Amino acid sequence: MLSIFLFGVASGFPWVMIGSVMSAWLKDAGLTRSAIGYFSAVFAVYSINFLWSPLVDRLRLPLLSASIGQRRSWILLMQWMMVLGCLGLSLVDPTQTLTFAGLTALAIALSSATQDIVIDAYRIDSIPTEHNEQQSTAAAMATSGWWTGYAGLGAIPFFMADLPGWQWSDIYLLLAAIMALLSVSVWIAREPDSYRENVYQQAQSRYLGAISVNPHQATLVLLAIILAIVLCIVQVFSPSWHPQQSTLLTVLIAALAVFAVTRISKMLRQVPRQGQSHSNGAQKALAWLLVSLGEPLRDFFNRNGVKVALSLLLFVVLFKMGEAILGRMSIVFYKEIGFSNSDIGAYSKLLTWAVTIVASVTGGLLNLRIGIIKGLFVGGIIMAASNLLFALMASVGPNKSLLFVTIVVDGFTAAWGTVAFMAFISVLCNRAFTASQYALLASIGTFGRTTLGAYSGVIVDYLDGNWQVFFVLTALMVLPSLLLLYLIRDKVKAIAGERA
Repeated sequence: MLSIFLFGVASGFPWVMIGSVMSAWLKDAGLTRSAIGYFSAVFAVYSINFLWSPLVDRLRLPLLSASIGQRRSWILLMQWMMVLGCLGLSLVDPTQTLTFAGLTALAIALSSATQDIVIDAYRIDSIPTEHNEQQSTAAAMATSGWWTGYAGLGAIPFFMADLPGWQWSDIYLLLAAIMALLSVSVWIAREPDSYRENVYQQAQSRYLGAISVNPHQATLVLLAIILAIVLCIVQVFSPSWHPQQSTLLTVLIAALAVFAVTRISKMLRQVPRQGQSHSNGAQKALAWLLVSLGEPLRDFFNRNGVKVALSLLLFVVLFKMGEAILGRMSIVFYKEIGFSNSDIGAYSKLLTWAVTIVASVTGGLLNLRIGIIKGLFVGGIIMAASNLLFALMASVGPNKSLLFVTIVVDGFTAAWGTVAFMAFISVLCNRAFTASQYALLASIGTFGRTTLGAYSGVIVDYLDGNWQVFFVLTALMVLPSLLLLYLIRDKVKAIAGERA
């Protein structure tokens, strides 16, 4: 649990490097708001890190993997890539080398997003399957660590920046030193046991046999996977999408993924004919790629059944939908009813760190006691109830006492729901494909909430600015996901039991 907490700190801290510190640095350098805003585009890589997550499961880094293990070697490499990125930024003037600064920020974001894949996989793999209920505690430690790195350590650069003689180049040297210090946690951690290598070797043999039966089908599957990856990248890096176009593109990506999974499953049910066992280099390379990209998906659908798998994916999309739509409009709401920027900063931002840490630990302990499924039900219900406090505030007006209570309750319930949700999708993962399946499930949840959350402003406008009705609707949005969870609760319990 200590290792999981420290890795959580290392996961949250890079957001300071390419977020708040970079914005302050560029602002002091005299860049325009538009130029500063463009730098936030690097955060898009966090939404698509599932695209290369299978490689994190499959590839073993030379030298490092043999000495410290596959998971820890990836974490260490990504952390030192971020250290080098900070050292690079400390040597440049953003007004003179803006392109270099942007590319370096992108490199830090890619390293951080990849580190997140490995840290999530490490967290899940570190909990023995016979103690899956402890995934809630692990999720709580990871969440607490993330906020400690982001908000706790993230405050240090701003205190230092106001000291005499400190420049932003010195701040980035400090950030590099802190990340280098955090990398010590890799040597404290213990590499979790794994059987993924055997699973991948067996899958490689099956895919080679399937390709030898019908190489044209394998080519179609590969093209579908590549097209889905390209569309994901286009979706993330195109800021001008209309919400309807974005939703249509999401549906198309999902359809390609389902096509690939069903075709792969059909191919693997075919038995190679005699004399088709020989494979050339191209077929082996194609099998390697299909195993890496397709086997985690095929395993998820094959293990759970198509109906239950689709139900699980729908639940992942819907569970935090109300919270996401509310979050998109919360600052707009605060300003419209009369709160000042100082009120928003003091109550909405500073309180969040402390509340999140307390709520994550409390929620993790309670979920450990009552179980993950009940924890999801309780978390969903209290998340919905907390939204009603916003409806009450819309009726009362800019009351600071009510704002304080609302922020505390909302932060507590959101953290509880997050811990329960993380534990839930952790249990769904096959330990042979942890990085791939967890990254995919987490990205589907984020991707869905981001896409559908774009309609939040449309909903408020449709209601003619009736905030009370809007917040009641966001509270009701959790009900479909809880109904879906109730319908598949026995299967989910059986899945957790099968892991154990």
